[in-house]
Amino acid sequence: MMQLAERKHDTEILPAPIESIDNFLASSVHDMKNSVTLLLSGLEKTLGSPGAAKLSTYSELIQANHEAKRIHNQLIQLLAVYKLDQKIYPFDPQYICLADFLSALNDQYAGLLKMHDITLEIDADPDLYWYFDEDLVSGVIGNAINNAMRYTRDRIVIGAEEHDKKLILRIEDNGAGYPSQFIRQQGNFVQGVNFHEGNTGLGFYFSMLVARMHRNHDRVGIFELKNGGSLGGACFILQLP
Repeated sequence: MMQLAERKHDTEILPAPIESIDNFLASSVHDMKNSVTLLLSGLEKTLGSPGAAKLSTYSELIQANHEAKRIHNQLIQLLAVYKLDQKIYPFDPQYICLADFLSALNDQYAGLLKMHDITLEIDADPDLYWYFDEDLVSGVIGNAINNAMRYTRDRIVIGAEEHDKKLILRIEDNGAGYPSQFIRQQGNFVQGVNFHEGNTGLGFYFSMLVARMHRNHDRVGIFELKNGGSLGGACFILQLP
């Protein structure tokens, strides 16, 4: 009888079910993002201090900083996907100088690129400007750079050009190229989720959403993956009208 009474008591104190699991998860992701922001602040302060390059753990700190940034960016993308789905994302396109935009992204990865002996080249006309949401497109290009760094042999090229009234952004590397299933699953990247292989599909899905958000009259942005390109490896393409 005592055991039955205890079980009844345990049932009575169970928490009430969460009314909106989506809002609960979004709030949790936002809290985690803030914590990672503080972690990044400490890491970057350490890396920017005098004599940091002489530390015996300098390479490990650069790698840790990169991984923290990657987690931070993924949390931002999760929040953006949620806000886009809820139609509450503050879409804010502006005229952006592509050369400055890509140079700033390059600076974020300079330490890690040097550590892994990877050359990143930027090919963009300094007079090329385009109308897009800088935060969203920065997240897309950041994903592409992360993937390229992971699979390239030693070279990455980021190109930006205007063609047929569209901005064409290409991130290419000289690695082995994208797996065939990635090429086949374009337009439905969620089907490619494979947690055992570390592929959540979030980066590609986010890129597809960002491309489609950019519109100009009846023209819509396009995101696609190819193999080949100028370096013979993977080729990540974002077209914005």
